[in-house]
Amino acid sequence: MPDPRESVHKRRPTMVRVPNLTRADALSAARNPLAFIAARWTPTPRTVQRAALAALVMSVVIVVTGGAVRLTGSGLGCPTWPKCTDDSLTTTGAMGVHGVIEFGNRMLTYVLCAAVGWAIIAARSEKPYRRSLTRLGWAQFWIVMSNAILGGIVVLVGLNPYTVAAHFLLSSGLIAVATVMWQRTREGDGQPRPLVGQPVRQMVWFLVAAAVLLIAVGTVVTGSGPHAGDSSEVERMPLDWETVSKLHAVLAWIVVTLTFALWFVLKAVDAPQGPLHRTRDLFLVLLSQGVIGYVQYFTNLPEFLVGLHMLGSGLVWIAVLRVLLAMRERPDAEVELPDQAYAATSPSIAGPR
Repeated sequence: MPDPRESVHKRRPTMVRVPNLTRADALSAARNPLAFIAARWTPTPRTVQRAALAALVMSVVIVVTGGAVRLTGSGLGCPTWPKCTDDSLTTTGAMGVHGVIEFGNRMLTYVLCAAVGWAIIAARSEKPYRRSLTRLGWAQFWIVMSNAILGGIVVLVGLNPYTVAAHFLLSSGLIAVATVMWQRTREGDGQPRPLVGQPVRQMVWFLVAAAVLLIAVGTVVTGSGPHAGDSSEVERMPLDWETVSKLHAVLAWIVVTLTFALWFVLKAVDAPQGPLHRTRDLFLVLLSQGVIGYVQYFTNLPEFLVGLHMLGSGLVWIAVLRVLLAMRERPDAEVELPDQAYAATSPSIAGPR
């Protein structure tokens, strides 16, 4: 017959000892929390890639939700900044659905900050340490902070179209940095080696320049178009909207033509599959964006299609940057170690002493 005390002992849960933080640990965490976390956690490469991808996704989401604020006429749903009203930090019932939409978009900025923060922590904790990744993460953080302030200025000046355009262009800059960081998490830190000749790389830079001009003119279309962002009288850019829209369409066709020509050139020079696949992806995204653009133009700019077109703008920009980054490769290389004590205690990078 089994001993009852033995069965009770078997059912007793195993206690996990939680390490006690010493006073020195607490001071170290307060002085440099990133180094403190990095000393105790090493993320897998997949974790770092997912963190960078999360920051990229949120940078696109914040653009789309910002467009929803404008398209629903909620741009002044919170008429002041940083508070929602002079007397309330948050939206009130009297402000209705427009206040909820505008305040909700402001709250998404905190989600974006969390995603960028997660990317910074993951990059800082990766072993071996890659300073370039951490810098890209911090670059995103400062762009987010700058754009938050600019967004407040947009509200304070009553949705001035030039500040709205600057707000969108800075968001495009955030998407660019996030795309580069995502790509860098999947390659080494060695010197970049070109996969195609210089004439092809110059052609790609022409493509990038045309895409930048396309996005910039798109903000002018927005600034002179009918969707002002609020139901009240809002200043518009003193330009003929249809003329600017036609210029935007011409630039779009230039980008499409350059992409199509690039694909044929890459095939002719027997380029690797990476550049070919990225160029093909860009061409498909451009075709989808073009269809949406023409349909919205001939259907008097329905809000849903305009919002979808804004999403497409972000995806086109990401696809263009991926084509540029696919024209070279970065092998693994020896990287420098940070000047923290934990670097010498990590078995994967410490080496013999």
